[in-house]
Amino acid sequence: MPLILKNGRLFDPGTGRDEIGDLVIHNDRIRDLGPRIAAEGPGVLDCSGLVIAPGLLDAHVHLREPGQEYKETIATGTRAAVAGGFTAVAAMPNTQPVNDHAGITTLLTQRARELGNARVYPIGAITAGSRGEQLAAIGAMRAAGAVAISDDGRPVMNGQIMRRAMEYAAMHQMPVIEHAEDLHLSAGGVMHEGPASYRLGLAGISSASEAALVARDLLLAEQTGCHLHIAHISAAATVRLLAEAKSRGVRVTAEVTPHHLTLCDEDVRDYDPNFKMNPPLRSAADREALIAGLAEGVIDMIATDHAPHAAHEKQQEFERAPFGVIGLETALPLGLALVRAGRLTLRRLLAALSLAPARLFGLPDPSLEPGQIADLTVFDPEREWLCAPAALHSKSHNSPFLGWRLTGRAVHTIVGGRVVYSLAE
Repeated sequence: MPLILKNGRLFDPGTGRDEIGDLVIHNDRIRDLGPRIAAEGPGVLDCSGLVIAPGLLDAHVHLREPGQEYKETIATGTRAAVAGGFTAVAAMPNTQPVNDHAGITTLLTQRARELGNARVYPIGAITAGSRGEQLAAIGAMRAAGAVAISDDGRPVMNGQIMRRAMEYAAMHQMPVIEHAEDLHLSAGGVMHEGPASYRLGLAGISSASEAALVARDLLLAEQTGCHLHIAHISAAATVRLLAEAKSRGVRVTAEVTPHHLTLCDEDVRDYDPNFKMNPPLRSAADREALIAGLAEGVIDMIATDHAPHAAHEKQQEFERAPFGVIGLETALPLGLALVRAGRLTLRRLLAALSLAPARLFGLPDPSLEPGQIADLTVFDPEREWLCAPAALHSKSHNSPFLGWRLTGRAVHTIVGGRVVYSLAE
């Protein structure tokens, strides 16, 4: 029986479609869409007041399985994803063991298919064990389904190894995703270096630690022709480097997280470890540069860097707590806040959450057009809710937005024509 979404705002950032109407799904495909498609019955979802958009794709998550299932599992992580409106996620390789060979890559894809929540696209490691010493089995991981390579969480400090990785990745037509951090410049730091860190008496991390490695890797990408993708950028200096590199044709893309678009180092108060992430929250001026860079297209996409940690790990001294925050379920409302503030258009926001990450991995453009796979996000841009542990589906609750009243929430998430999540009333 067809599934029909009635009376929703059909919004497709790729085609520019923006109209009130209906959308018909048959099996796993979109069959038809437009105004006033006659239908009634159990296969109809009333979407009045809701936005129907192509499914969101998060290009940067940590699912923790295998090896750290006490923090998150593929089941809980993909459940959090669909609750946040994401129909697909790309999983970073810093599991235990590291996803540095085809066996782990295959495990991730098979487990995700069995669960039937969000799609999972594995990202393989650049180096064996992500130790930065020798290249991982890049070709084998690519054949098993890896969509990119990264040692995220650990930068590749050896420039020669990074160059070789880019050459191999270019051969296999896959991007290299870099965690840009010069470990010598960031050593010992726990938050952004600036007046806020001085006031709190916490060791700082200079923004130069990010920009320095970005500059090196842009030169290597230009030399090798590789598609370089910079993860979770945080600094105005990085935005300037990206703009200059793009202007001369370097094949580079970049992502920014919702927390770096929303918060700054002045928000780190009371030594709350839920505000500790890497890269750290930078200055208000850096945040403004990130928002402008995203609006102008210098920064291509939004990705959450969803990094769950158990309560006993986060609930300790700021200096000792691990870096990282969750983000799958708060990304959409935080992005919509920028739309309401006039900093982004809705089209730019949804393109940054769907089109750009799909293109990064060489996937088909998410679309509402007939014949396309029915991966859809249906959300209420005006739904208010309290961000609290009871409202979240992730196994961990290490969010800097706990206690915030957010506006905007996924109501239905559809993957392959199946409703995999509906918001409980």
